[in-house]
Amino acid sequence: MEQIQPHNTPSMKRANETSIYKLMAVGIVIAVIGVYLRFAGDSMTLSLVSWAILFIGAFIACKGVFKILAS
Repeated sequence: MEQIQPHNTPSMKRANETSIYKLMAVGIVIAVIGVYLRFAGDSMTLSLVSWAILFIGAFIACKGVFKILAS
């Protein structure tokens, strides 16, 4: 029979920290702002800035995901 692990292990507690989910939410909001700016204007400068903001937001969100996976 399969043995069930308890949900109060240190790795589960680390994975359920609210700071990780706040980090992911901030990253998603920044990425959404980058996507909005990507379609808001037609200048080359705004396009480059919006791509940079989008990738920064995606990087922050991925950082939160990898913190959960590493727990």
